Amino acid sequence: MVRRIALVTGANRGMGLETARALAEQGMTVLLSARDATSGRAAAEPLQAAGLDVRFRLLDVANEASIRHLADEVSDEFGRLDVLVNNAGQMIGNRTLGQENAGKTLLASCDSLLGSFTVNTLGPFLLCQAFIPLMMMHGYGRIVNVASGMGSLTDMHGAFGTGWPGYRISKTALNAVTRVFAAELEAYRNIKINSVCPGWVNTAMGGGNAPRSVAQGIETTVWLATLPEDGPSGQFYRDREAIAW
Repeated sequence: MVRRIALVTGANRGMGLETARALAEQGMTVLLSARDATSGRAAAEPLQAAGLDVRFRLLDVANEASIRHLADEVSDEFGRLDVLVNNAGQMIGNRTLGQENAGKTLLASCDSLLGSFTVNTLGPFLLCQAFIPLMMMHGYGRIVNVASGMGSLTDMHGAFGTGWPGYRISKTALNAVTRVFAAELEAYRNIKINSVCPGWVNTAMGGGNAPRSVAQGIETTVWLATLPEDGPSGQFYRDREAIAW
């Protein structure tokens, strides 16, 4: 049986780290990536000590050269990539306005929007471009784009509140990335790409008041990363249920 190779971005902490652990526990070789080598290696070491095949890889999703370098490295070392989890993301406010105004749409700066797009949308787009050809070579691939209900067009003033336009719009655009790649991959029926909303999770980004544990947050991500051949593609999920874009 082929040992699957998985890449998880932004995996030095929080949901990325737990996703890496969960996939490794299913027998995959997991490339745990982070933009900081020290924190990335520190995150990988306990998993390696537990006997899991987890290997740190340096990756800055905001840097196209870094993405291309890693793609070449993975191709040379493994000749394949089976699972890509685009987990890395950031929520940028206008730091000059103070916490109470940092996420307000009327006060948002272009820098905060561009920074959000670079990490949350363009990074996953470029990673898909870089790794889908490897998936095509072997006729297998699972791509999970970690989006958010905050990017759902039907819930811009609902359970996830208002404000934070850079994060919201970039996650809406990430859902578009999922859809356009899914459309182009229709002929490759065993390459699946889906978006996931993990919910409001207790992480550094989600904050201590978030009601969901990290384990709850990654459950649907891991499910999508291990879909069977007849599984869905081009959809948006929360708690294994399709939700509105």
